[in-house]
Amino acid sequence: MTHKSLLKVDARTKKRNAAEKRFKTYGFAAIIVSMLALVTLLTSVIGTGASAFKQTYATVTVQLPEDKLDKSGVRDIDVMKKVTTIGYAKILNQGLTDTVAATGIATELSTKDIGGMLSKEAAATIRDHILANPDLIGQEVTLDLLMNGRTDGYFKGRVTMESAALDSNTSPEELALAQALADADIVHTKFNWAFLTNPDASDQRPEAAGLGVAILGSLYMMIIVLVVSLPIGVAASIYLEEFAPKNRWTDLIEVNISNLAAVPSIVYGILGLAIFINFMEFNQSSPLVGGLVLSLMTLPRIIIPARAALKSVPPSIRDAALGVGASKMQSLFHHVLPLAAPGILTGVIIGLGQALGETAPLLLIGMVAFVREYPAAYTPDAGLFGEASTALPVQVFNWTQRADPGFVERASGAIITLLIFLLIMNAVTIFLRRKFERRW
Repeated sequence: MTHKSLLKVDARTKKRNAAEKRFKTYGFAAIIVSMLALVTLLTSVIGTGASAFKQTYATVTVQLPEDKLDKSGVRDIDVMKKVTTIGYAKILNQGLTDTVAATGIATELSTKDIGGMLSKEAAATIRDHILANPDLIGQEVTLDLLMNGRTDGYFKGRVTMESAALDSNTSPEELALAQALADADIVHTKFNWAFLTNPDASDQRPEAAGLGVAILGSLYMMIIVLVVSLPIGVAASIYLEEFAPKNRWTDLIEVNISNLAAVPSIVYGILGLAIFINFMEFNQSSPLVGGLVLSLMTLPRIIIPARAALKSVPPSIRDAALGVGASKMQSLFHHVLPLAAPGILTGVIIGLGQALGETAPLLLIGMVAFVREYPAAYTPDAGLFGEASTALPVQVFNWTQRADPGFVERASGAIITLLIFLLIMNAVTIFLRRKFERRW
């Protein structure tokens, strides 16, 4: 009989060790590929969208003649409102032309071409400023005004002299003048807070488009999702795990919950369209409808991890509580739920994160409205049920459908904002988990 030494590696052992090494190599390669894909994605998004958080402005000194802005001379706002943005645009054109002349920069561009370097939003900006401060009429004011998308793109590297020569919306001469004004410290680029506060803008004004209404709409919808799905989801998971009898009906419910978690999100949009809009006749595109649709979608994604968290609590905890005289409810709320809270919170935040990034169901219920101004009803009490709204992922979708390359920059910037919100939500999850885990 032949005895094999344990110190000598035989062929089978070599084969097994080689298989383990290959498995480790495959796992390491999968991680490397995943990291490379993530880095590529983030590099692409940040490289394209970081410039959305900067914007080019021109410091322009403008004369505000009373004979053109308030012919009545009594500062009657209703009379002053009759002056349209076209009238203010002419004043701005002359103001920028005078600013160019004051710097001594030579140019062959006409007053109209020089004024065209300003954004079309600039006239509306100064009009609103004058209507809010009518005493400024007859004076000379200095304002920071938006440059148009092509000029802004030039300072961000998106527009070149070569592309400008082929572009009907700008010219190399305008870009050369903009560069000269920048050298004279008239044109400058600074952080763009308006990107986070302004509403959307028309196709001709990408430089003025902002996320303000979309952020507010997403916030309202997340509040509705949290208020609706958290208590219902946790209560359902508690009942199914702790109180429901184990029979074919509860088995059927569990199977359906698992199936609902796998249903494509666009199906929930069809359901919301049928129930909340066609049947219940809620206002289309309101945050209420969007929040309710996302709540339906989020419920199974909360119930499943909540049940898993409750199931992970050792039975000895329940037995010990019951053994010292606690009731079933006391055992649940004083012992089981606090121990399961970290897992439940994780499921809630993951569900909210998925809801925050959903687009398809919101498109089906009509949350693609072009909201140019903050609606009057956009207050915490009325905004939930009132006028049309939009959301961050829908805003990204809308901007990617527009032709101007400035909106591509805006869309990537909106994606960065969305990712920041998700990171904050995940950070809150980690904080709450650690806080509850320290307690126990």
